[in-house]
Amino acid sequence: MTRAEKAEKILAILDELYPAPPIPLDHEDPFSLLIAVLLSAQTTDAQVNKVTPALFAEAPTPALMAGLPVARILHHIKTLGLAPTKAKRVQALAKQLVDEFGGEVPSNFEGLESLPGVGHKTASVVMAQAFGMPAFPVDTHIHRLAARWGLSKGKSVEHSEADLKKVFPESRWADAHLKMIYFGREHCPAQYHELAQCPICAWAASNKRILEERRANDLARWEAGERLRAAAAERKAAAEAAAPAQPAESAGKSAKKKPAAKKKPAAKKQPAAKKRSAKPSGGRSGVLA
Repeated sequence: MTRAEKAEKILAILDELYPAPPIPLDHEDPFSLLIAVLLSAQTTDAQVNKVTPALFAEAPTPALMAGLPVARILHHIKTLGLAPTKAKRVQALAKQLVDEFGGEVPSNFEGLESLPGVGHKTASVVMAQAFGMPAFPVDTHIHRLAARWGLSKGKSVEHSEADLKKVFPESRWADAHLKMIYFGREHCPAQYHELAQCPICAWAASNKRILEERRANDLARWEAGERLRAAAAERKAAAEAAAPAQPAESAGKSAKKKPAAKKKPAAKKQPAAKKRSAKPSGGRSGVLA
């Protein structure tokens, strides 16, 4: 099966699973989408969608966002990963939009990629989803799927993007990107994925790839088990190190209680022996009588 044939079959499966996939990041316009994509780095879309409503309510335009202090932006996005850096970039990006682009988001790659914190992938998302321009955003997740499915041997996201653009029709680039994102999240995770049971990997991945990932998963599970065992051993050692104080106290208590052991009746009650000696005395007096 050629890559093109494989891509056609994959696209048919994705179309059936996700007829009309929504854009994961909530937004109202190109500016809010641009900011949301910037904030989504090393953070889930769900987390971004929780913080952007309040941020955009206070600063819905580049001019208003540029006027917010970095501390105020940080207040809204503090729960996101890399929040301090992102807050600075959001303000700097908004200022550049105002100063160089008349307060509008540029609709070309050159302008977008000149903005702080905006790389090719972010620019591709905005171009495809905000302006409807042909673009195929590729992040590490789509890069991984392209390799698993044998659609690319690229060692970089740039190489994978070029390969995917060759095998998918240009008119389908944007929605193929979205559908691959949803499929990866629901059916094709990065770790502990059994390719032989995947709706696409099972037939699209090579046997070599299936075995390699299975071995990698086994190794990852073993390493996780070793870490758990090491942590358990450390906890046990710490508990044993703290334990001597308690036994010493217990030993002291038991030592204080030892006098009770001296109250053995047999030790002090010797009258019985005297009675025995008394009996012979009684016998002698009888003889004398």
